Amino acid sequence: MTKLYRSAIHFHHWVAYSPVTGWTMFPARANGWSSRQPARGIDPMYLREVPVRLAFGTGLLESMESFDVAA
Repeated sequence: MTKLYRSAIHFHHWVAYSPVTGWTMFPARANGWSSRQPARGIDPMYLREVPVRLAFGTGLLESMESFDVAA
């Protein structure tokens, strides 16, 4: 199950966690998931979980479908 977070520090990025990808950060823009990178040094104190649907259009939701197929 993928979880999506907003960061109080990284305003223009999403932070996501999935058992498949681990912690990742990606730009909050169209197709931003294709520019994802490992999220290192993220302080959980500044993260707030939000509904995954808020990342619509970033490519995250489409990748989640492929995670489900692979599992």
